[in-house]
Amino acid sequence: MSLASEFKEFAMRGNVIDLAVGVVIGGAFGKIVSSLVDAIIMPVVGVLTGGVNFSTLALEIAKNSKGEAVLLKYGAFIQSVVDFLIIAFVIFIAIRGINQLKKAPPPAPAVPAPPPREEVLLEEIRDLLAKR
Repeated sequence: MSLASEFKEFAMRGNVIDLAVGVVIGGAFGKIVSSLVDAIIMPVVGVLTGGVNFSTLALEIAKNSKGEAVLLKYGAFIQSVVDFLIIAFVIFIAIRGINQLKKAPPPAPAVPAPPPREEVLLEEIRDLLAKR
């Protein structure tokens, strides 16, 4: 089997295509969540914490050779953590829903199987003999 045909077989599997679609949708969803956090959630959190702008929170740890400040931007890190938590929660809810859909319904109560035909005939014969 040639390398090209093996790759084609691999790429055409359903799981690989599903994974590719998931990566594309996940990337787009990540951008939406980042926008939500940057433009809506963090400004509200900033107002609630006394007007703090999290995107500018930084700690100067040194000066570089040009005299510019070397910053530890912990505000951007906090925003990234909020992004991650939202994405992780949404993925958790989605997977939980999918798993509930996959669960098999509880089995119906088992109806006892009818007795074999010979047994039924023997019971009828017994009942007829008992009536005599």
